[in-house]
Amino acid sequence: MPPDLLEALLAHEMAHIQRHDYLVNLLQNVIETLLFYPPAVWWISNRIRVERELIADDFAARQLGEPRRLALALSELERLQFSTHHLAQAANGGNLMDRIQRLCRPAPQALNWKAAVPMLGLALACMSIYAEAVAADKVAEQTVHALADFSSCDKPKWPEGAIARKEAGTVTLKFLVGADGKFKKSQVQKSSGHQDLDEAARAGIEKCGFKPALKAGKPVESWMQLQYVWVLE
Repeated sequence: MPPDLLEALLAHEMAHIQRHDYLVNLLQNVIETLLFYPPAVWWISNRIRVERELIADDFAARQLGEPRRLALALSELERLQFSTHHLAQAANGGNLMDRIQRLCRPAPQALNWKAAVPMLGLALACMSIYAEAVAADKVAEQTVHALADFSSCDKPKWPEGAIARKEAGTVTLKFLVGADGKFKKSQVQKSSGHQDLDEAARAGIEKCGFKPALKAGKPVESWMQLQYVWVLE
């Protein structure tokens, strides 16, 4: 390839270097790996690569002052691609014929905001995937506490003599409920002030059925806490 055409291709590559396109391309590859499945990501990524080559062409054309020389260099590069099995220079990104026609017959310049559309679309796709992932994590971490089914048992019975002694109060109890929903053990967290009331409440509630706690939708063993109030009528 003649030196003047090589100079045109080098001007194109210098444009990529000055714009730090290699870093952008690296980030783009990471995003493509993380968001492998959505087709929109691949379409947007391809548009970004095409626009990147066109911007580098414009930069090189301004530096050379001869857009047609760069177009000729790209044409020669296209010819070399079909005449040899060796790798061509990196300037062969995108559709070479479209780039050559654009340099020879530039179209009216589009509005600047259109150049940001592919990047904006990619950002929105990333935000959408991230939001879905965060929502899925929250659901996975959500815990539903164990519950006692009071419809499955009778109310705790008053201890003998407690009413006559006018005993009353609130007892706080803790129950260990297995993943199968069965009661395992219990303990008094805070006494009502009367031991016989505490034991009567614990013995009565132990006969109830229980619903196990759920973590990420799966039943797990856990402690539950509840209060029982003894009130004189």
